[in-house]
Amino acid sequence: MDPARHAFDGASAAQTVGSLGPARCIPVRPDVPFGDPAMSTWSHGQAKYWADAMSYALAQHYGRWAVGWRWAHDEGDFDGGPVGNWCCPQHSITTPEETLARIGAALCEWREWLEYLAGWFDAYPLDLSDIEDQRILWERAARNLIFQVVDRTGCGSGWHGHCHQVLTWFLDRWGVAPDVARGLVDEAIGGRFHSWTGPDTVVVDDVAEQLALSLQPADGRTRADAPAQDHLQRWLAIRESVPWHEITDSGTDGPVVPLHDGAADDIHSFDGAIDPARAQGLLSALELLRADAARGARLDFALLSSWQQHLLGTPQPPRFRNAPAFAKGSREHYGIGPDTRARFDTCLAESASDAARPLGLTARAARACLDVCFFHPFDDGNARSAFLALVFVLAREGVALDGVSLLRRITFQADEPQDPLILVRYINIHIAETRRRTADSTSSASR
Repeated sequence: MDPARHAFDGASAAQTVGSLGPARCIPVRPDVPFGDPAMSTWSHGQAKYWADAMSYALAQHYGRWAVGWRWAHDEGDFDGGPVGNWCCPQHSITTPEETLARIGAALCEWREWLEYLAGWFDAYPLDLSDIEDQRILWERAARNLIFQVVDRTGCGSGWHGHCHQVLTWFLDRWGVAPDVARGLVDEAIGGRFHSWTGPDTVVVDDVAEQLALSLQPADGRTRADAPAQDHLQRWLAIRESVPWHEITDSGTDGPVVPLHDGAADDIHSFDGAIDPARAQGLLSALELLRADAARGARLDFALLSSWQQHLLGTPQPPRFRNAPAFAKGSREHYGIGPDTRARFDTCLAESASDAARPLGLTARAARACLDVCFFHPFDDGNARSAFLALVFVLAREGVALDGVSLLRRITFQADEPQDPLILVRYINIHIAETRRRTADSTSSASR
């Protein structure tokens, strides 16, 4: 998020926004009152997908920092942010001209806030190794930053989340390891900041003081001096430790036939707004995937590669990578060895139902998805490939979904033990909701 790492020209922002793929297909606002259910359906469906696509396009052009353009005040798209030029699709998507102007203004507003914060950070050139002589300065800086966030967000819904983030950024700027910084800020705030409530000055002073007193020279970053971690090996270790068999499985009740195709709908709405060719490639791969699932095909790299050819529009199925891979802005590194592809196929084979080693469908689908993420077999399109692998594992056992919003546009970490459990929970939620809506429709039709 450091603005010094990313060039930005505010004067050309509006022109850039208008040149991106989503600018050519702004969703048409329904001509109904705000309270009409059709407005809510549009806002949480087509309009939200389009806004997600615009965030993706902006991040591709400017860098990941740009996604903050939607972090609105109060109960906007995301609670408690510093942006006033955007609220949410329901209120902010109007005519094409007005909508694009709001996005450009919101992007500039977010960027200006980041630059403003960077200036505040640099106003306190602190040295963690000299902490004992500088604690009063660390305390003063923290206090001032809290009040800056209070003023910028207006202390609406969720404002304290951004306050936590800003304090963490500040500590990171002056050499505190990010994971240590998050823990120190958590402990200092201690749940004393609340939505819709401005913090008492005494509480702010106490939070700042506790934060400054808790800092130690040993809290500094050491990762830069350590050898690069192989996140594929970290994933394989966590994969073995996850209690897959203890996880609730919503796939035990047999096939699920949705009222509409959630995967295809999402591709049309999200990927289609980014680039029609991207959407068509995914839809072609999805069609092939479902044919493969119907015949009970074995999931392996060759099958993934046959889908990936359609997904990427390449003349031949892409080969397995032959060099180390990087993702998440190079924060994750996936090694390569002579047995990496064979190990990948062994892992993918475990996505099939096995009476000798029974494991729930949703756990197997989540595990296959994460295997693709962290083996990172292709030079491009791995996130889309991981999604297709998840859809395939479900489809092979007759399960389809009417929504996939929790399964895309999310990021999982290779070395985070809770992430596999979160993904399984998301799949279970979608299966349960699809069953419920199908049952409700059947019940209504029989009355």
